[in-house]
Amino acid sequence: MTTTTTLVDPRVIALAHYAGRALLENVLARHGITFQQSVTLRLAALADGPVGREQLVDGVTGALKVDAAEVHGVLDELITAGWLTPAGASGVRITDAGRELYATTSGETAPITARIYDGIPVEDLAVTGRVLSLITERAGAELAALTR
Repeated sequence: MTTTTTLVDPRVIALAHYAGRALLENVLARHGITFQQSVTLRLAALADGPVGREQLVDGVTGALKVDAAEVHGVLDELITAGWLTPAGASGVRITDAGRELYATTSGETAPITARIYDGIPVEDLAVTGRVLSLITERAGAELAALTR
């Protein structure tokens, strides 16, 4: 365990993100699903019933900072795979297979996450959560200003 005090900076945040993402992608790959598909499927799984396609696109583009056209492609991939199905004129809903996949991948990542966070004081997690939320908010504002 590292005990050296390190100030948070873009590199530290990126290293933590990519370490966690590599673990997640390892689990996802065993089930034939990509990171972007997983993020999209999660939003559909957490929705209470069918969800508008544009609502999903907005959620994924907001979370991953990717182009909407790319997310529409991911939705099409999920529909083709049978994990989502069209619902109404402009919505989708998760299928039983999609819900099972989401539950399986979530179940496989949960113990990994528990081991990673084990022993970190709640107070440290709270401070980290506040700081990362503030950084995310500010970075989002900067990105919005750059893309106007």
